[in-house]
Amino acid sequence: MKNKKLGINTICTHVGETPDLQFKGAVSPMYMSSSYEFMDVDVKRYPRYFNTPNQEYLAKKIAALEHAEAAMIFGSGMAAISTVLFAFLKAGDHVVVQNDIYGGTRNLIEKHFEDYNIAFTFTKDLEISSFKACIQPNTKLIYIETPSNPLLKLVDIEAVATLAKSENIVSVIDNTFASPIVQNPVDFGIDIVLHSATKYFGGHSDICAGAVATTQEYIDTIWKTGIAFGGSLSDYTVWLLERSMKTLAIRVKAQQRNAKKLAKFLNTHSAVEKVYYPGLKSHENHELAKKQMKGYGAMLSFELKENIDAALFLKALQLIKPSMSLAGIESTMLLPSKTSHSLLTAEAREEQGIKDGLIRFSVGIESKTDLIEDIEQALKQVLHA
Repeated sequence: MKNKKLGINTICTHVGETPDLQFKGAVSPMYMSSSYEFMDVDVKRYPRYFNTPNQEYLAKKIAALEHAEAAMIFGSGMAAISTVLFAFLKAGDHVVVQNDIYGGTRNLIEKHFEDYNIAFTFTKDLEISSFKACIQPNTKLIYIETPSNPLLKLVDIEAVATLAKSENIVSVIDNTFASPIVQNPVDFGIDIVLHSATKYFGGHSDICAGAVATTQEYIDTIWKTGIAFGGSLSDYTVWLLERSMKTLAIRVKAQQRNAKKLAKFLNTHSAVEKVYYPGLKSHENHELAKKQMKGYGAMLSFELKENIDAALFLKALQLIKPSMSLAGIESTMLLPSKTSHSLLTAEAREEQGIKDGLIRFSVGIESKTDLIEDIEQALKQVLHA
């Protein structure tokens, strides 16, 4: 079946399985060794070289899912992001960065790039004209994230990729919020795709990892920086991640169905001021979402009316967990101003439109009726407190 285009669930289940050549087991064996033979072997394996058996085969699964030639696994999403950025940027270079990005990424750029004499410009908005206006003679890379965290804003992926290619600039996207089940940036011309694999790839809120998918040529460049930075992942976690990714498509599609229904529910609720979800016709990028996404994802954000205390609302929830991360099978909510974007200044958050009461909602696989009832009871508690 090597020449056949496999279905998404088949890729999740079978591509990237580590072969059990000795016992022919149905699942991948776990190779925990940190020391391998170096004489008379084709590959000199070492965990920090990203080439242990489990690392090597899981990378094949991620590459297949993202329609890329090759991939690498990292110890966290930020390990993947920082390794890629420093692999392609050096002193004297310039990078164009989407204004609305994950707080950890923005913190890395704002707090550390000047130390390495790397210049950066954040776009004024998400229009392609804004990206073009930021390009300088020494621009080497354009960095985007779509849908954005936490306001679910969209960037025209194909337009950015086309612009980057016309200027001989490397294009990089954080595809975490969408996952490869919902969006494949390589198909639109993007060079490098990043993921916090902690999120949808892991899917059970018990793994911390990162991933990169791109061409083999770019992987070779990233690898040289990666082995120096040392952001590799233990083979036990790699094995857990490969196990978890077998249900990736099933999980994401179930979460996405719930998210669309929850977004519509919240959008008509009298206690809700605004909902941010690309699947709503009222979303400013709804048409773009239909063009570049397969569905609208399972993340949304919303603002309650001004008289409702968002923190008290979160504390009143009984089923949905007020929790730091996202994309697990369980539904979670958080305040970005207190968590994912707390490293930004209040001014920077305001500039991005992130209000203190904004709630980010990672929708899980529970019954939509149970989720709605939990939100209703929490709002009643807060309103009658």
